[in-house]
Amino acid sequence: MSDLASAGQASESNAKSMSIIVTKGALDWAYPPFILATTAAAMGLNVTLFFTFYGLELLKKDLNLKVTPLGNPAMAMPMMGMHMAMPNIVGAIPGVTAGATVMMKNLIKKKGVASIEELREMAVESDVRMIGCQMTLDLFEMDKKDLIDGLEIGGAATYLECATKSDINLFI
Repeated sequence: MSDLASAGQASESNAKSMSIIVTKGALDWAYPPFILATTAAAMGLNVTLFFTFYGLELLKKDLNLKVTPLGNPAMAMPMMGMHMAMPNIVGAIPGVTAGATVMMKNLIKKKGVASIEELREMAVESDVRMIGCQMTLDLFEMDKKDLIDGLEIGGAATYLECATKSDINLFI
């Protein structure tokens, strides 16, 4: 093995790493794992995202993500020159989720924030390792063909093998 090749392997093995368990599939919950993953990858970390339960929704080819106003009492949207908090009970009213989703998507666009599709593509381009949970696929009778290409399918053991070697482990 050449000195250059061994130096590359040494550098790779010394690289910091981060793993994130992604369990939520709503628009507002999709941003943290993708922003953290793409930022960490840009900083030279090896990143793994493990998508399980509702987080697997974020790997679908066709995303139809919604905001989760119910159970999110801290949700405050900028409206009429101030921040309007949404009382928790309001989230149970029919149409509120759709309205909050439209408002959030408009705010994201207005502020120039990348979409989840764009962030996900950045993660792919940055070689972020994405693992879809096999058990979740089976449990929810999902088909791998409905998910993005280049995805790894694995279970808890696959994730834990990575997590036990990671410098940073997060649960979102």
